Amino acid sequence: MNFFNRTIKPDEADDDALLNSYRKSGDLAVLGRLFEKYVSLVYGVCLKYLKDEDQAKDAVMSIFEELVNKTKQHEIKQFRGWLYVLARNYCLMQLRTGKKMEVVTLDDVMESALDLHPESNKYSEEYLKVLERCMDKLPSTQKQSVNLFYLQEKCYKEIADTTGYTLNDVKSYIQNGKRNLKICLEKNSE
Repeated sequence: MNFFNRTIKPDEADDDALLNSYRKSGDLAVLGRLFEKYVSLVYGVCLKYLKDEDQAKDAVMSIFEELVNKTKQHEIKQFRGWLYVLARNYCLMQLRTGKKMEVVTLDDVMESALDLHPESNKYSEEYLKVLERCMDKLPSTQKQSVNLFYLQEKCYKEIADTTGYTLNDVKSYIQNGKRNLKICLEKNSE
């Protein structure tokens, strides 16, 4: 039987009694019984907002984890309505967090997006040789990050996963490597 589709009739146990019992005892099994009555409601809300079954299932589990503390902190008059609002707010926060990450463009975090992207016949063979020599002068962390980002077209997260660097380190290595390449290229073009 699918956990998210089963329902327990509301008259099986009183919400207030279960909630008060959990607050007094701290027994997660009691909170689990209360949550289980509304798990399909929570899943439906999460699916409606997140539009992905796996994310919705993860959200249901995270919401249960939040209940452990929040049911003790808040005055709850009607558990079902309160849980609905908690689930909706949780999903909205997930969406806001995701949108913040999507909105950031490379132009926002990089000095210039075009400096190191030569168009196909724009630069001479000599320029490319100088660029290669300048790449060799970079510290290994910068060289590796710049190589993965520009030449192998990996995203920051892929670079972090591949190298073991943090996302902030990857951004920094690429930014500094790009700046160092620009300085080196300007010196060699004079």
